[in-house]
Amino acid sequence: MYRVSDTANAAESSLTRQLFNMALKIGDDVINLTLGDPDVKPNEEIRKAACDAVMAGKTRYSQNAGLIETRTAYADFFKREYGVDIKPESEVIATVGGMGALYLSLTTLVNPGDEVIIIGPYYVNYKQMIQMDKGKPVVIDRLRRSDDEVLKDIKDSITERTVAVIINSPCNPAGDILSPYFLDSLAEIAKENNLVVVSDEVYNSLVFDGKKAESIITRPGMKERTILIDSCSKRFCMTGYRIGFAVANEEFISCMTRMQENIYSCAPLPSQYAAIKAYSGDFDNSNVREIYEHRRNILVDCLSKIPSLSFIYPQATFYCMVDISKTGLKSEAFAYKLLEEAHVAVVPAKAYGPNYDDYVRIAFTLNDEKLTTACERITKFMEQF
Repeated sequence: MYRVSDTANAAESSLTRQLFNMALKIGDDVINLTLGDPDVKPNEEIRKAACDAVMAGKTRYSQNAGLIETRTAYADFFKREYGVDIKPESEVIATVGGMGALYLSLTTLVNPGDEVIIIGPYYVNYKQMIQMDKGKPVVIDRLRRSDDEVLKDIKDSITERTVAVIINSPCNPAGDILSPYFLDSLAEIAKENNLVVVSDEVYNSLVFDGKKAESIITRPGMKERTILIDSCSKRFCMTGYRIGFAVANEEFISCMTRMQENIYSCAPLPSQYAAIKAYSGDFDNSNVREIYEHRRNILVDCLSKIPSLSFIYPQATFYCMVDISKTGLKSEAFAYKLLEEAHVAVVPAKAYGPNYDDYVRIAFTLNDEKLTTACERITKFMEQF
């Protein structure tokens, strides 16, 4: 009889997926607000580029780091977006989704016993990936705390085994952005302690109210010690295309490329051609942000009228963290009760760190009609509390 490795046994299915799967079993009546999977179609030109690649037989392998045309298109976009020059041949890699970029980054960074600081609430896979690499995640709570409090905790948590800090701005699940002051201060901490910052910026395009999320990679001396994670999934609504990117110094990208060769060879070729079109800048993609800002407004208008709920106002992304503490229920019990009684699926926020069991996360990724119906159901459900 074969045996399963400790790493495989330790990997957990996220609460996000558990609620998503349970919602599917209940039936078509469920309004599923769990996954961050946009229902908006990619621009027609992007879809056509993928189809054209398939029909032209461009379905083989590329270089392990991706087509040079793909990396060049991304590097040109990066210059427009961040004002930072990167070398397409050596400072960027095309990966299998943003998750692929994250995993390659952490596997390149982390030795057994190394510590990685995570700013919570955090994307669930950060912790799992660190543990898969036999590292130790060190979680720092940021929700409803001042920048100075969080920065002090980061400093106090650094040991001789600390190798990196992971930040996510705009943030899944909190829907907020890190301040320029926080980024400036963290850059100094990283330089003083010889740390790498893994900056997950896949929601960079979904910032509302005319604001913009800044990046730590633009701070003096930080290009050399930042691994920036990006993806087509949210900006261009291309989740199923599985195409992401990492930007880092030449040594890191070289290592990540060798890792990618030994895990999944390269990013899917038709998806790379779709990414080339997406990053060409030939069309206006601002409608995606406008759609989610409108949906944000529908949701917060509803939540504002429910006395027993409060929430973190979403500045960005398509997520809202809702405080359910006045119901007397913890997040998992609340989520299952809402699903069973109102047929609305949300995510227990205990999934995003140990301090968030009084919250659930709502993804406003469905159309206005479904979102409005979900709001009506939540309002009625909350009458019992």
